[in-house]
Amino acid sequence: MIINYSNINLKIIAKILGLYNKLLYICNIFIVFNHSLIKVNIIMENNEKLMTGEESLKIITDMINKTKTNIRQSSFHLLLWGWLIFFCSLSDYLLWKFTEFASPWYVWYFVIPGVIVSLAYGFIKGRKERAWTYATMLYVWCWIGFMFSALFLFIIEWRSMQSIAPLILTLAAMPTLFSGCILKFRPLIIGAATFLILALVAHFGGPEIAPLAVPVAMLTGYLIPGYMLKKRYDYDTV
Repeated sequence: MIINYSNINLKIIAKILGLYNKLLYICNIFIVFNHSLIKVNIIMENNEKLMTGEESLKIITDMINKTKTNIRQSSFHLLLWGWLIFFCSLSDYLLWKFTEFASPWYVWYFVIPGVIVSLAYGFIKGRKERAWTYATMLYVWCWIGFMFSALFLFIIEWRSMQSIAPLILTLAAMPTLFSGCILKFRPLIIGAATFLILALVAHFGGPEIAPLAVPVAMLTGYLIPGYMLKKRYDYDTV
């Protein structure tokens, strides 16, 4: 039997060349695919750079508008609750001091419509917000927590209304302080400090001085900062 080694060698060479061509084809596919990915990444990076450059002014404007909205809502709530609590606390004191009215604390029922107005205003303004920042969420939930804490405090201590004032002032100091820090508004931070000082006055001041601690606290902690904040918002919108 004669073995034709030349044919065998040719077949081996052909198979090797065929395998080489297949490997070369596969490598070319990977090279083309990798080149396409590089192009896509370059295009995406360029688009991101272009979008960042074009939208940076819009982002800054949106953040400024959100800050203005927060300032506007803050001033509204501060003035609403400042005047409401000032009226209720001062009326309670005047009725107790100069009249024979048996239950002067009835004036505090005016807080109920104040809660409704405050919640309605916050709900309406909140629905118009397209996006909420973490600062806005922290601000809102801080005051919601204070509202529910004050409500439960009234329910627990309703038999001894005179002891509630120092506790409410101490409790109100925390959201006022947080609001001042979030809005970077120093008068609110100072107002929070006055709440703590006047809470001590309400506790140790005696029957003649203690009832005046709450209306004074509303002036220093809510009304004065509220009008200053409103003026700041009006100045920014000009």
